[in-house]
Parts: sequence; C-alpha cells; structure tokens
Amino acid sequence: MLYFSRLKTGLILLVCLVGVLLAAPNLLPAGAMPSWLPLNRVNLGLDLQGGSYLMLKVDLAALRKERMENQADSVRQVLRDAKVRYTGLTADDTSVRFALVDTAQADAARTALNTVDAGIQIGTTTVKEFDITVDGPSVSLVPNEKALQERARQTVGQSIEIVRRRIDQSGVAEPLIARQGEDRIVVQLPGLADPTRIKALLGQTAKMTFHLLGDSTVRPGSPAPAGMQWLPMADDRSAGQMALIRRQIELDGSHLSDARPSTDQRTGEWLVGFSFDDIGGKKFADITTRNVGKPFAIVLDGKIISAPVIREPILGGRGQISGSFNAASANDLAVLLRAGALPAPLTVVEERTVGPDLGADSIRAGVISVIVGFVLVVAFMAMTYGRFGLYANIALFVNLAMAVGALSVLGATLTLPGIAGLLLSLGLAVDANILVNERIREETRKGKGPMAAIETGFKRAYSTIVDANATTLIKMLFLYSVGTGTIRGFAITISLGIVVSMFTAVTLVRLMVASWWRKTRPVTLAVGTKLRLFPENTNIQFMKGRNVGLGMSAALSIASVVLFFHPGLNLGVDFAGGTIVEIRTEQPADFNKLRGALEKLDVGPVKLQDFGAATDVLIRLERQPGGDEEQAKVVKLVQQTVQAEYPGTSIRRVESIGASVSSELFSDGMMALGLAAIAMLIYIWVRFEWPFGVGAVVTMILDITKVIGFYALTGLEFNLPAIAALLAIMGFSINDKVVVYDRVRENLRVFRKMPLRELIDRSINETMSRTVATSIAIFLSILPLALFGGEALQQFAWVLLFGVVLATSSSIFIAAPILLYLGEHRLRREEEEDPEADNPFAGAEQVEK
Repeated sequence: MLYFSRLKTGLILLVCLVGVLLAAPNLLPAGAMPSWLPLNRVNLGLDLQGGSYLMLKVDLAALRKERMENQADSVRQVLRDAKVRYTGLTADDTSVRFALVDTAQADAARTALNTVDAGIQIGTTTVKEFDITVDGPSVSLVPNEKALQERARQTVGQSIEIVRRRIDQSGVAEPLIARQGEDRIVVQLPGLADPTRIKALLGQTAKMTFHLLGDSTVRPGSPAPAGMQWLPMADDRSAGQMALIRRQIELDGSHLSDARPSTDQRTGEWLVGFSFDDIGGKKFADITTRNVGKPFAIVLDGKIISAPVIREPILGGRGQISGSFNAASANDLAVLLRAGALPAPLTVVEERTVGPDLGADSIRAGVISVIVGFVLVVAFMAMTYGRFGLYANIALFVNLAMAVGALSVLGATLTLPGIAGLLLSLGLAVDANILVNERIREETRKGKGPMAAIETGFKRAYSTIVDANATTLIKMLFLYSVGTGTIRGFAITISLGIVVSMFTAVTLVRLMVASWWRKTRPVTLAVGTKLRLFPENTNIQFMKGRNVGLGMSAALSIASVVLFFHPGLNLGVDFAGGTIVEIRTEQPADFNKLRGALEKLDVGPVKLQDFGAATDVLIRLERQPGGDEEQAKVVKLVQQTVQAEYPGTSIRRVESIGASVSSELFSDGMMALGLAAIAMLIYIWVRFEWPFGVGAVVTMILDITKVIGFYALTGLEFNLPAIAALLAIMGFSINDKVVVYDRVRENLRVFRKMPLRELIDRSINETMSRTVATSIAIFLSILPLALFGGEALQQFAWVLLFGVVLATSSSIFIAAPILLYLGEHRLRREEEEDPEADNPFAGAEQVEK
C-alpha cells in the first residue's frame, strides 16, 4: 500500500537520521558534534594509515622437545635421590626411556617417577602429563596427548600476554594483539613503519636462567661431561668462545620482579639491574652464599650473557648484568626481563608493513574513487529515471551514510578492499532501485493507472530483490568465514551495504514516492526521461543463437583452463610465499645497480618492477629455503641493502609470507569459492527449481573460468584481493541470472501454453532495460577505482570491470540456453485448462483509483 501512518513515517525518518548522525563524526573535526552523541569513527586499516601487521607462530614442537628434555633431567634427579640404579636414559619427541639395572627396584622407580609429574589442570580434574610403563627392566614415560594439548593451549594464551606486555613497554600506541587458530598470534601496530625492533623483541624467548659453571679443566671442543653442556658467550668481547655450564638450573627468571637499564658510575658502561621477588631473593642469597668465589653464569635464550665471579653473598635480592650494551640494547633487555619469558619460541610467518606516505596516498586515492563513483552513479540515475532517479539518489546517499554509520558503531576497520566493497555495494544498491523503476515503467506501459503501477512495481520487484541480494549475502558469509583481515573487511562492507539497501531502496524510496503521489495525484505517470538505454517492446529472438553462444563460451572456458596450466597464474606473495618490498628512492632508480646488489645476497631470483614514478620500485623475492625463520632474515637483509645502496630511500611497503601461511591462504580461498558455489546452487534450487539452480551455477562456473583465464592471459597478480574479485563476480553473475530467471518463473505462471523458447526470449527482452542499466551503474561505480585507486586497487578494479561485462553477456547467451535445454520437458506440466492462461495481466492487481 502507498499509505504510511505518521508513526511509520517518523520511524523511517528517525532511522535515516540516526544513520547520518552516526556517520557524521567521520567527516567532521573532533568537537564539532555534541558530546552526548556516539562519536565512534571508522578505524582505518594499516594499509590506509600505515603500520605493521605481524603473524607469529608459537613453536609448539620446540615446546614439546623442551618439555621432554626437562622431564628427562627431572627423572635423572629423582632416580639418583631414590638410589634407583638405571642405564641408557634418553629422551625424544615421543617418550623418555631408561633401563633398570635391578628389576626389583621397579616399584621404587615408579614411586619416584610419580613425584616428578604434578599433572595439569583440565577443567575440574587434574590429568597426569606422562603415562608410566614398566616392562621388565624397560621403563618409559609417554606424554598424555590430552594433557599436551591443554599445555599447548595455555602456552599460546601465556604467549599472548607476554607479547602484549613487551609491546606495551616498548612504547607502541594502540596495538591490536589477538589469537588466530591454534598456534598463531596476530599483532597489528598502527603507525609503526619499521617493525624491526618489535620483531627483535618478540623473536627472543627471553628465558633467563642461572647456572654454576662446569669443570674449568675440560678442554674446549671436547664432549661435555654428563649433566653439563657447552654454551656460547653472547658478549661481543668474547665472541666465538664457549663456556661449560652445569645443566641444573639454580634459579630462573620467573622470580624476577623488575629490571631497569642503568650505567656504571665508574666506567660509564651500560648495565641492566634486576631484582627478585621474596622467594627468588631467598634462593639467590642461598646460592651466592654457598658458592662464594665461583663463577655464576647468567644464560638468556641459550647464550651466556654474563658470567661474574661471586665475590660475596648477595643478600638484597638484586644483581646486575654487564656486557657490550648500549642505551637501546640495555633498555630492550630490561623490557624482555620485565615482561617475562615466552614459554615457547615465536616465528614471524607473515609480515605486512605499509609506510605512512603510502597510507596517505591510499586514503587520497580511496576518497577520490568514492566521490567520483558516487557522482557518476547519481548523474546516471538522474539522467535515466528523472524524478524517480532523484528519489533513488537520496536513498543512495542515506545508504552510504548508514553503511558508514554501522561500520562506526561496530568499530570496524576500513581497508582498501573495504573501500572497494563500499563502491561495489553502491552499485548493487542502485540495482534494487533500477528493478523497482523498470517494473513501474513496465506496469505503466500495460495501461495501469499511477497508483496501481507503483504498487505492483514495488510488489513484484521485491521478491527479485530479496533473491538477488540473498545470493550475494551467502557468498559474503563464506568470504568472511575463510578470509583474513582485509578480505573480511571487503565482505563486511558489501554485506552491510546490501542489508541497508533493502531498507533504503524499498522502504525509504517507497515513502518518498507515496508522499509525492498523495500530494500531486497525477493522472498519468512518466518514469524516467527520454533517455532510453534499450528500446522498449523489443522482440529479439536470442535463443536462435543459443548454440553459437554456448559453443563460444565452451571454447573460451577450455582456452582459459589451458592458460591456467600454461603459462599459469602469476601467483602473488599471498599464495606463492616470498617477499615484496616497495621502495621510493630520492633519485630515479638504477635497476642494474639495485639488481646487482640484491643478487649478491644469494636470496634466489630477484625481480624488479617499476610502476608509477621512476622512483617507485617493487622488489620481488621467491620463498626462501629454510622455512619461515630464514624468510624473516632475508626481509631484514634486503631492507638494509636497499637503504645502503640508496641512502634516503623510504620503505613504503613490505609483505613477507612464509610457506605455511601461503598454502593455508590458497586452500582457504579455494574453499571459499567452492562452498559459495554449492550454497548458491542450493538456495536457487530451493527458491526456484533444480534446472534454474544448475543453469545459474554452471554459468557462474564458466564465468569464473574465463576470469581466471583473464588473469593468466594478462599476467595480473593472483592474490587475496583476486579471491575477493572472483567472489564479487560470482555474486554479480548470480544476481543477474536471478533477475532473468525470476522473470522466466513469473511468465511460466502467466503464459502456460507458450513454448519455452519463446517464453525465455520474452523474459530476456522484458528485463533487458534493467540488465543494461544495472551493468552501467556498477561499471560506473567501479571505474574510478581503475582510474584513481592506485596500484593496490587498480588490478582488482579492472578484473571487476571485465567480470561485469562477462556476467551481463552470459546471462543472455549462456544461462538462458542452459535453462532451455534443461527445462524443455521439466518446467511444463500437464495442467487443466485455465481461463486466464496466456493472459498477460493474469495475477496482476487491478487497483485503479
């Protein structure tokens, strides 16, 4: 109905006003809005404001190895104390084993071993960490997997807290630290363009232990006696020297209460002073009292950082670490000791760094793209639909404001793909208005009065809008589920735009049209201007060319598959692993000089690419052998070499992906594509019939193969944004097919005797105006990204533009013929004669007033 009560009208306007007010803080300076209003702003992603993104992997394998070695040391100690004789004590990843000299001591050994394992708390029960097995003289301690998994979970949680403390004490503002998966930690550092120091802080376990030195008569290089080990000296003045220490830990860093850098008043050397808690202080006093005159080694992460001689008992619970420190290294060591030791080593498996200047450029490019895209779409709607286009434009403005307002309330982070999502969602929002306008125009041509045409147009367009948007939301759900940060931002912005468009394009526009109709009561209704994108009342027989269309499509898809295998896709760093470093030199870059310097590093093939200005260079390195640790070393080495060759060079962007992450990203991306296709097939099958679902999904798959062929042919980089582009094209492809199929389904109920081939032709002709208008609107919304979006988004945008053209043509020349072949004998059922059969107005509401 075109009647809106005052309450309903007030609620609609209130929702719009709230959306605009929530979005306003993002445009106005601080303090311009009343303090009682929510002043949340959209957070800018690291690719917009600059900063660093690190993904750390907790080395649970190292944790397990250390746990087994510690257990072996404990077993050795308790057996010695219990006077149980044994031989062949060994430990590996699977068990701790030894053999009893006297099997009569089996019970004594079991009793002694039970005192070693205090167990671990899981829920309300305590579970032993090791299962003891005695088989004759053989004794083994096998780790309990359930207990081991709980310890791993606790280790990751403890690591997150220590990482947070280290970063907080390093002075980085507003870091974001979160767990991802079973053994990953994500660290986002806004505004930090060079994470080298942070990586150094996080890369050290900082496990501090105190040991007595071993027998000084043992010659360096000879095997260490039982219960002892050789460790390197960390002091630069003793570089390369090894010292023998006792394995037994006299005291560990868990009892440290504070650590501060300071200087020696006599020599001016930097020191790190530390203090123990009460328990640690008493242990430290006892150890130094018993070992006066002996050297005492302070070990940090497997290196001896200091080995002073205990000259007198230290009773105050305080000590000092001396070495080759400067102000920065002394402060960093103090930070490590204060924050505590990591329970397991951390490795950087993914690194993405964006410099502040590149972030500023990205914001500028994104804002320009949004403004230009919005203006183009607004102008197109006004020129095409006149007054109704004006209503659509008002709704479009409210749509954008409400989407930004919703992002602000959610505290969402806007990234470059998120900006692309906003623009694409504007195009999809316009599609709903175009569907309504075209249906009203169609009803008017049938001779209906203004009120009946408007009412029927909104009613019949609504189901099509719901089906088209539902398929896109399903696709975005899978994209969000398996995607990572920036790709999730893309999914969130499109999803919000679609949900909001259901309100603005249907409810708000309907309110504006109803208000105009009540005030003017027009006798005739003219929807749009004289501009026609496609002639009215056409009768093009598209199905005559069905075999040619399907043949060409099959040939192109086969060619795309061939291109996929040879020459193949140009996999980006996201999927292939490796490193990308984007630099900007002060003078035009000398590629030969830079390539020669990088090739001397022995890091494999080095690819240099210029883009934009002559001072902009992209350095690509393949994935390094030796795993994620070696990859991290190469990143640091390349940065140092570039800055040495070109002083004053700015590192604008760094992306480094290890092998484990790249394979996961690729498999997750492929899973998103597969699950989205299956989900859309099921939805269309349920909403329509199976020939519709199969036809839409098969056509969509053919579209995707051609897009992949486009990537292979052009050599564009296939990366995470490429997965987002494929899913966006899948959504638009299905959206377009749903509109055509919905008209076919409607005409099947009206023209029950018309041959299916003629009915499909009629349906395509009737929806052609909408198809062309929507394609142009989406094309115009994406075009600014291709022109002004910058290097990061231009490839993404060009692929989307190709996909829009491809999906539009495939709806006519592929999806419709497939439906004809599948539905020729299935969509027509034997029915009784109906007096309204083949009446074009059957089922229409006759509400003329």
